[in-house]
Amino acid sequence: MRELTFLRAGHLEWRDRPEPCLQDPTDAIVRPFVAGRCDGDTLPVHRRVSRAMQVGLRTGLIDPVVGCICGPVPFQGPFAIGHECIAEVVDTGSAVSDVQRGDIVVVPWAVSCGSCRECRRGLTAKCASTRTSTLAAFGFGPASGTWGGMVADRLRIPYADHMLVRVPGDIDPLRVAAASDNLADAWRCIVPPLTRQPGGSVLVLGGAGQSIGLYAAGLAVAHGAEVVDYVDSRPERLEIAEKLGARVHPVTHKGALRASDIPGRRYDVTVEASSTAAGVDIGLRALEPGGICTPVGYYLPRGTKVPLMHMYANDAILKIGVSHVRPVLPELLDFVSRTGFPAEHVTTMLADWDDAPAAYTARTTKLVLHRPRLGVGN
Repeated sequence: MRELTFLRAGHLEWRDRPEPCLQDPTDAIVRPFVAGRCDGDTLPVHRRVSRAMQVGLRTGLIDPVVGCICGPVPFQGPFAIGHECIAEVVDTGSAVSDVQRGDIVVVPWAVSCGSCRECRRGLTAKCASTRTSTLAAFGFGPASGTWGGMVADRLRIPYADHMLVRVPGDIDPLRVAAASDNLADAWRCIVPPLTRQPGGSVLVLGGAGQSIGLYAAGLAVAHGAEVVDYVDSRPERLEIAEKLGARVHPVTHKGALRASDIPGRRYDVTVEASSTAAGVDIGLRALEPGGICTPVGYYLPRGTKVPLMHMYANDAILKIGVSHVRPVLPELLDFVSRTGFPAEHVTTMLADWDDAPAAYTARTTKLVLHRPRLGVGN
């Protein structure tokens, strides 16, 4: 079978690997037919960061946890890439009862069992049963396990009754291509805070977390935020955010985010998707008393500064961590089914599955690959 393999920046190719098979009664075999490119994948795809990050780890400039996720030479090819997909179930183990052949399902990016202490607490990205290091995940390379990447002909899914979540029949799978990660990541930034404070105000700092910031802005509008301000340096993302109903504010200093770029008000919720220390500082200082700031990017340097005294005085909350996708998927999919969110697809490039090696390197906000379903039955 084929698997999309990252070799080095700008170079990917299909490579053969053995066909996966059922290893445990709780396994399922799925066939991905829609795959989204995660915002995080664009870092190694577009920039030659591997050697520089290796040096940074050795010299202590980069936090060592990066090596635990991406290996001692981060993003060193070859490794199977991709961790957002919608798939069709093609086979199930004897102990699988909640999903069956032909079901269309979301596959979360992190591999989890659903029954360990961490999973019971909702921390499925930190599952004690599946991870041997910091994470157990698809598409990050060997340091995060031998699960492979999601742009593949077939995948083996352990703990299938827990892992796999059916897509309602009235949802176009293309609409939830990012549900495995980016869309669910935006959900956790917006929906719980606005549930606690209906009508709250929201600021989104866009940037490296390209689609996450846009989904966050759209979800804030759809969940009745009083104000949704979106700040970014890229005109195409500003245009999408405006279509989603946000008020947009361009960054004016050659792409470098500054406090002067945000409106002169305070917010109940801020989402930091620029992946910069400046963004974290701005997001925290822009909060109303008791507000919550959620950074969603990569913050590689050791010693990233946080304005602790300001947070103390303002009773601010900094909520940072990997996204735990599996617990939020049922509510998220139900919301999409009821509302048709998003009214405008965040997807800016739709490509044929077979064109994945070239398409994955495209400089576009949200790439989605697709191919026909098999339409298998029971």
